[in-house]
Amino acid sequence: MGNAALRDLAAIETVPFEDLSGAVVAVDAHNWLYRYLTTTVKWTADDVYTTAEGTEVANLVGIVQGLPKFFENDLVPVFVFDGVVTDLKDGEIDDRRAAKERAAAEARNARERGDRVEAARLEARTQRLTDTIQRTTRELLELLDVPIVEAPTEGEAQAAHMAKSADVDYAGTEDYDALLFGAPLTLRQLTSKGDPECMDLAATLAAHELTHEQLVDVGILCGTDFNEGVHGMGPKTAVKAIHEHGDLAGVLDARDAVVGEMEAVRELFLQPDVTDDYGFDTALSPDVAGAREYVADWEIPADEVSRGFERIEESVTQTGLDQWT
Repeated sequence: MGNAALRDLAAIETVPFEDLSGAVVAVDAHNWLYRYLTTTVKWTADDVYTTAEGTEVANLVGIVQGLPKFFENDLVPVFVFDGVVTDLKDGEIDDRRAAKERAAAEARNARERGDRVEAARLEARTQRLTDTIQRTTRELLELLDVPIVEAPTEGEAQAAHMAKSADVDYAGTEDYDALLFGAPLTLRQLTSKGDPECMDLAATLAAHELTHEQLVDVGILCGTDFNEGVHGMGPKTAVKAIHEHGDLAGVLDARDAVVGEMEAVRELFLQPDVTDDYGFDTALSPDVAGAREYVADWEIPADEVSRGFERIEESVTQTGLDQWT
């Protein structure tokens, strides 16, 4: 889920929500949703988000719990969904699938020995975005009038592109790879308590005297979702090596090292597959009554989502976005 090593290099500052009022944020939908999905599963009894037929829709609880934070702080979220998975990510996906299978087996063992807390913790690791979760997420967001953009491939790349194009003010994701995709400003910790962090690309480049292309090379040397890094290369070592040898190819030649699909990975970050075929209205008119009914139809108990819907109604009224459908 992105190159966490880049945090050691990134220019990041906490920004008060009041300074963000009125901003539009292109949210990496899968990244945001996974965090609420896993949290819901970890801390909520499974009968709350499982229908009588056994279909799990913990995403509906997570959305109603997570969206109020945007509305209450006068932020307009634009949810950007992943499209086709790039072939370069196949290895990462296989690793994640194997990890989920291990967690599922361990969760079954925990349940058999009566350890419900451990079982819930492990089951949170097994979550995946099923077709039902994909569909119901979009349908609930549409009822709440939250704009949706479908990315050709990586949602994070599309969000970064929208921020670079100034169609939104920020990209929103927990992944540090937003820097490599060129997002000028990225909001992190939008799923956490307290104020978010703002990650600044220009300040990051200036602090380390790098170009964007060189920062991408640093990321590749450390390793990304799309490639294995070079052994022994942490972020500071990689920056030093790029300064010494100029670019990724120079570093690899000097170390007699190889990065598989090097040029393809560089192109993925520098020339990602994105689209300009999108449009959205930032004056939101959420149909809370319709959303309540929709969630109820999926057998979510009303008391599990009532406070979230109340917060949306209260915040929309307070910020003047009260054109109810």
